[in-house]
Amino acid sequence: MIAVLLRRAAPAFLLLAAGAPAARAHDLALTRVLLVVRADGSFQADMTCDLDALALGAPPGADSQRLAEILAELPAEERLRRLESLRELFRRRVRVLFDGRPAGFEVSFPEAGRPPPPEAEPSTLGLLARLEGTAPEGASEVSFRASRAFPPVELTVLEEETLAGTRLPLQRGEESPAYRLGEAPDRRLDLPVAARYLVLGFWHILPRGWDHMLFVLGLFLLVPRWRPLLWQVSAFTVAHTLTLALAVTGAFSLPATIVEPLIALSIVYVAVENVLVTRLRWWRPAVVFAFGLLHGLGFAGVLTELGLPAGERVPALLAFNLGVEAGQLVVLALAFAALGAFRHRPWYRRRLAVPLSLAVAALGLLWFVQRLG
Repeated sequence: MIAVLLRRAAPAFLLLAAGAPAARAHDLALTRVLLVVRADGSFQADMTCDLDALALGAPPGADSQRLAEILAELPAEERLRRLESLRELFRRRVRVLFDGRPAGFEVSFPEAGRPPPPEAEPSTLGLLARLEGTAPEGASEVSFRASRAFPPVELTVLEEETLAGTRLPLQRGEESPAYRLGEAPDRRLDLPVAARYLVLGFWHILPRGWDHMLFVLGLFLLVPRWRPLLWQVSAFTVAHTLTLALAVTGAFSLPATIVEPLIALSIVYVAVENVLVTRLRWWRPAVVFAFGLLHGLGFAGVLTELGLPAGERVPALLAFNLGVEAGQLVVLALAFAALGAFRHRPWYRRRLAVPLSLAVAALGLLWFVQRLG
């Protein structure tokens, strides 16, 4: 009897843990999802997100008070139409997949029309969308995907019968790895949090981090030798590790509208200096350190969007940073593989380093103008 009660209570406790931060305020940077697979084959996915904004097509960061007022002032028929459109949004843009095939589900909004708690922000529809359906008989694994219409996802999967589960972050529009059902927890193949964030850190250099890749390439082009590169990359690593830690813990931050154009300018500076000087100057590591502080704030923007799992913030942060470092080393290795054989040729600087640096500078300048806009 006690075991049965614990199994029945576990989803509620996990829901409280997964949704607690969002219950206090509209967390527009993250969609929290609790997916419970029950012993009878049914499933329930509770998605915590800003339903008022989704119903009105409002952008992230819109004023919650104003959204609630607009919805409350709509005629009853229009409110019902908005609710049905919102249900259709979840049906079309969310997938609960068993063995790779989407399962049907019904959508409800349990908090709609209820007054929010005193400490929460104003809301007419609330924060909770509940998806309920039935898994195909004999399904062996489950996965989840929300389209880019939703912010990045923090997914919690729970098997009611065994109390086994996992929690992992997902990029915007990303499908989760398949979670294997009905196995003992020690046999599961789910990635631990540290491994997951290690992959995410690497992915934000290769293949996604074009601005960071070009910056590292700019460091390589001036003097393509390991010892000078070690000084520069070490300064860059220490700097972005420092600001990444400060920013994700809330100690310091700058808006992306400032950080992103300055990152583009850092690329321009390094590339132009490659053209003007012929060897590594004493000030270069200091300048690279300063630019590393900016790039760390850029990485922090990514982590802020993804969120850090409660109770495992430090391992996730360290793993993400290690992933970034691994990505940078791969960029340098690829640069050596492509250009290293020519670095001792007398024409290396004239035919390769200078033209490539000018191309990098031009691209960085283009990004700077775009990001100002």
